[in-house]
Amino acid sequence: MERYGIEELFPDYLRYLWKEVIRIESKLQEIRLRVNQPVIIRIENQEFFLHKTGKIIYENSDSYQTTEKDMHQILNYLCNYSIYAYEDEMRQGFFTVPGGHRIGITGQVIQDADQIRNLKYISSLNIRIAHEIKGAADKAIPYLYHQKELYNTMIISNPGCGKTTILRDLIRQISNGNRYGNGRNVGVVDERSEIAGSFQGIPQNDIGIRTDVLDACPKVQGMMMLIRSMSPRVIAVDEIGSLEDIRALKTAMQCGCNMIVTVHAASFEEVKQKEWFCEMFCVQMFERFIEMGKAKQSCLIQHIYDAEGKELCREL
Repeated sequence: MERYGIEELFPDYLRYLWKEVIRIESKLQEIRLRVNQPVIIRIENQEFFLHKTGKIIYENSDSYQTTEKDMHQILNYLCNYSIYAYEDEMRQGFFTVPGGHRIGITGQVIQDADQIRNLKYISSLNIRIAHEIKGAADKAIPYLYHQKELYNTMIISNPGCGKTTILRDLIRQISNGNRYGNGRNVGVVDERSEIAGSFQGIPQNDIGIRTDVLDACPKVQGMMMLIRSMSPRVIAVDEIGSLEDIRALKTAMQCGCNMIVTVHAASFEEVKQKEWFCEMFCVQMFERFIEMGKAKQSCLIQHIYDAEGKELCREL
């Protein structure tokens, strides 16, 4: 899938700023633009500033500051000069561009009968750079099948530790099939457009040949829609955390679907203490738990546990 390079995210007059960043594009995580504030870039979970010449610097000295004109020009460019075409996405606080890069936005909210209708006077953009790491789930896959049957699996991770990356690769491998199980129809509810990185409904990331995506759709409604319309064998969702999410997962499982989900937490033990998850553990809804972490700026699988909390492996 063809992706926008970093320089292609900006109008021509600003592209000179990104020549040095392009060299380390594979390590770039996000670009923060705020009106009348310095450009801040995140590389391997560390913050840097962008000098007026385009150099990457540690201190905020002579850094490039985003002007109102810049913000207007960048936003129009990212929207292909048709901002109205992105209004439905923007009212959720983000939109996606070709290549799966997600653009978070803030500004003045326009309300109509207590509902957000749109945003105007955009003051901040957070450009989250999409990265695919094919093979990220290779070491986990052998633990997620038994006699070609897939276990219901939960990925546990703090932000920035690779949970969405490994989820995306799991979806791809389950969909395409692998040495441990045949390919299966996978339904993805991509509430924040981060898993598939869809642009105008078409996934920009490789998520497999048997995968169907509901983009920018609430998880609870999306799971039921997929069951009714696409007959998935597996449903994948990101960042569960409410009682309604748990109930929807239970219903999906009762309909014969396997579940692959992620949750924000520092550890398996922390998840067990979460308010809505107690019943889930009592009835052993999930049979595998993948705990993610970091070591020397790299994301890794720290532990895999079974349904009873027994450690199956560590530091893959």
